[in-house]
Amino acid sequence: MTRPALLVTGFGPFPGVPVNPSERLARRVAALPRLRLSLGAAPRLLVLRTAYDAIPAQLESALRAGPAAVLMIGVAKRARRVRVEVRALNRASRLFPDASGRVARHLALEAGGPPERRCREAGRVLAGLRRSGLGAVRSQDAGRYLCNAAYFRALREDIPVVFLHIPPAPAPDPNRPGRRNLRRRRSALDGLAEAVAAAAVLLMRRDTRRR
Repeated sequence: MTRPALLVTGFGPFPGVPVNPSERLARRVAALPRLRLSLGAAPRLLVLRTAYDAIPAQLESALRAGPAAVLMIGVAKRARRVRVEVRALNRASRLFPDASGRVARHLALEAGGPPERRCREAGRVLAGLRRSGLGAVRSQDAGRYLCNAAYFRALREDIPVVFLHIPPAPAPDPNRPGRRNLRRRRSALDGLAEAVAAAAVLLMRRDTRRR
């Protein structure tokens, strides 16, 4: 019988973010050999379209496959540190169109659903990221866009789920040649991927107090 795997998700481009760093990081984390060895199974990667219809079309299908845990990654354009989101709200904004040009149909993501869903693994994941040298912070606001909507849906599952918001990729240094800038970016991405992978191992250690 195949062992349930960790599901790692990132997002594709959306208005204002033509290259989404969350996709790059999700791909890097899912491909790390040491993460596969630590978990005993290869992680599954899902790059979500940044569109509301991607939740039923892509995310729900992946959740039905029965992952052991879900590590979700998105970009926050104003973030300066990695943010561990502790909750998702049953709320959407109708002001910002998704990558397909559509806005949320309703202000409530789930009619009759709870006002919020909370992550029980946030503290453990946050501690793991900090032990890896990241100045990660706890966040109470996952926004009102696709990150929050996808997180709210995933938290419905009775498995460990956490959402990490990452800062945008660092801007090129005008005082460094192109190759040195590229090496700098790759080094930063590698370090972040290793730290997130270590946190993912902690995420897979299911809290026996969960319902």
